[in-house]
Amino acid sequence: MQSQDMLFDKKGGYRKLFSFTFATIIHLGTIDFCKRFVSYKDDPLGKTVGQMIGAARSGRQNIIEGSERSSTSKQTEIKLTDVAKASLAELLGDYEMYLAEKEIVPWSNKDSNHQAISKIKPPAFEYTDDSMHDYWCYFQEVQKLFDPWIKNSDSAVVANTMIVLIQRTMAMLYGQIQHQGKAFLKKGGFNERMYSTRKSERDNKDILNAPSCPECEKPMIKRKARTGTHTDSEFWGCSAFPECKGTRKI
Repeated sequence: MQSQDMLFDKKGGYRKLFSFTFATIIHLGTIDFCKRFVSYKDDPLGKTVGQMIGAARSGRQNIIEGSERSSTSKQTEIKLTDVAKASLAELLGDYEMYLAEKEIVPWSNKDSNHQAISKIKPPAFEYTDDSMHDYWCYFQEVQKLFDPWIKNSDSAVVANTMIVLIQRTMAMLYGQIQHQGKAFLKKGGFNERMYSTRKSERDNKDILNAPSCPECEKPMIKRKARTGTHTDSEFWGCSAFPECKGTRKI
């Protein structure tokens, strides 16, 4: 494995995430919802519309940024995924308040519409070397699966649909955060991998230029004396240490 492969994790790939596709549906759906159902008279300064669309956008864009930052910072990827989840939670509250103002109770999870939307499972995204074009062709097909609810003329149906989609997306993002946390514990952060890669490169170079151990004939590694009259002076030590304690002078 090349040192660069050891140092950098894969980045990007967010178009393959179902959470990203759902977040995109939510973003576009929220824009459409605000255009159709949030009257300027009720929102003269545009604060409700701005905050709702801004929260929807934040959910989607932070998935993108977190995915792109994953190669050099798992911590940042986790934080941005969590920001995406928190932004969608904020948007969820806005849809709940929209229904509350109309004295409408959100759908029960036993409601037939709730269950129908929850059961829709889009196919995996398959792509060629033209991934952006491929994605939007794929997205339009997935979006159509939810059109009967998102394009409904009843604002309560649309608001409830967005609530269900947001809840599903937040659950996906929670799963991603758990997975990212496990990857961080297993591989460590970028600084840890940088040190490990640098050390591996140095050790490999030492082994290539090293003499054989006089005791077992295995490659030797440059080491530094830690104690005694030769403290900090370099010497060749057997790579099989502590099983073999062979040494040579440099």
